Amino acid sequence: MACDEPAGLSGIFTRQNSASTNSLDFEPDADYKFVESLEERYKCAYCHLVLRNPHQTGCGHRFCQQCILSLRELNAVPTCPVDKETIKMHEVFKDNCCKREVLNLHVFCKNFPDCNSKMILGRYQEHLQQCLFESTQCTNDGCQDQILRKDLKEHLSQHCQFREEMCQYCNTYVVLINIKNHEKNDCPDYPVPCLQNCSQIILKKEIEKHHAVCPEAEVDCPYKQYGCHVKVKRGKLAEHENSALREHMLQILDKNSRLEEQISDLYKSLECKEIKIQQLADAIKKCEKEFRQYTQLFGNNSNLMVSTQALASHLDKSARLESQVKQLIQMANQQQSKLDLQPLFDTIENVKEKIALMETYDQRLVVLEDRSSKHDLQINIHKAQLNKNEERFKLLEGTCYNGKLIWKITDYKMKKKEAVEGRVLSIASQPFYTSRCGYRLCARAYLNGDGSGKGTHISLYFVVMRGEFDSLLLWPFKQKVTLMLLDQSGKKNHIVEVFRADPNSSSFKRPDGEMNIASGCPRFVSHAVLENTKNTYIRDDTLFLKVVVDLTDLEEL
Repeated sequence: MACDEPAGLSGIFTRQNSASTNSLDFEPDADYKFVESLEERYKCAYCHLVLRNPHQTGCGHRFCQQCILSLRELNAVPTCPVDKETIKMHEVFKDNCCKREVLNLHVFCKNFPDCNSKMILGRYQEHLQQCLFESTQCTNDGCQDQILRKDLKEHLSQHCQFREEMCQYCNTYVVLINIKNHEKNDCPDYPVPCLQNCSQIILKKEIEKHHAVCPEAEVDCPYKQYGCHVKVKRGKLAEHENSALREHMLQILDKNSRLEEQISDLYKSLECKEIKIQQLADAIKKCEKEFRQYTQLFGNNSNLMVSTQALASHLDKSARLESQVKQLIQMANQQQSKLDLQPLFDTIENVKEKIALMETYDQRLVVLEDRSSKHDLQINIHKAQLNKNEERFKLLEGTCYNGKLIWKITDYKMKKKEAVEGRVLSIASQPFYTSRCGYRLCARAYLNGDGSGKGTHISLYFVVMRGEFDSLLLWPFKQKVTLMLLDQSGKKNHIVEVFRADPNSSSFKRPDGEMNIASGCPRFVSHAVLENTKNTYIRDDTLFLKVVVDLTDLEEL
């Protein structure tokens, strides 16, 4: 991982000997050929290579910025490898003056002697982007050839198998390697022979139209619906009709006779159906009459709860009436000789009829309660689906499709405590995408660190997830990724780490499962720096992480 100002330096190297810095830069690991021998003062005292982002110690020696950090990590009390003096970090400062001198050293192009250009070190990468002798990949989709830039134009126009050429038949541009397949399968103007052996050559788009008139095509006899199943070439159809005229007439007469019999049977069937329809109409009228009686009984009340209460009330009344009937029967037995019991018997019969009617209502109530239970079950299912859809909509509303993620982590202290106690070791962000149909990605954070950063740092990783359009994307994932801890003071003193995806790593291949193995920074930022009250990376127990994917050269589907 590399960046212009690694995390932690802003709090260590505070003094500089110049108010401005050169905006140029160079790659540290390239084998540069300097026009003049590289002076010792431009070499790092630790790695002995040309100084990159030089920093000077209190003893006067210069080191690469990364080398200073390496010395500090190797020894609790770092010492200068030249004079063995102790390096005091508060005395180390960024030597911008030396940096300008290094960036203005003249070097040969790496393609020397084919390219005899000379340029300053700070413009080296800029030159390689234009050097005619630099190898570059063909820009046509699917072509993996590496070509010198000076030969690229000729390769694109004459040699590349993935260049587009015009189809000689339909004037459509097609990739050269696919042009034969296009002509045979997709080109509408490709000439093909008639499949009926009529010796004519027809355009593919007109083949069906030709088959409709081809004299060699076999067709059914026009009297097939009457029973003639002969197949004959279209050119000899008239001859067949003339020779088989008598047979055709007999077939037509036989067909008409059968149709007359069918019509007679249909009339008889129709009469039977009319009788049944009349019977059904009478039954419907009877049902309508009964329904009106039931409607009057319920008092035109369609509310289920009201009906249930009414039925319960009727059941109570029927119980009381039954009790009264028993009392009346006892009294009747005692005074049978004294009283006229006929009105009493009539009353009893009416009460029995009401009780029977109430029992039918009770059965209907059971049916209604069963239906109500089914409806409640369906409502609960719909509520669960609505909740699931609402969660999905919230996730979609917060999803980014521009290759950038702003991840807000709230309740930092509680979540870090859970990580320290081993309950929740890591947390993951919501997914984000490089485009609507692009790579599906997320970030993963270990608030108590992971690996070499466990217990001392926050570890931040980048994760490639399985997406819906993976089969259309280029693999492995090769883009540059920037990880950031955002400064909430407005001064933009962000902590930044940048790396480019390693195409040989399994972390950036096409995912086989839900997501790949995470890749990133186990020592992204120390707890001491993050939680220092002088810094403003945490406010209101909340911090913000940002992930940016470089979309340069990334083709959008």
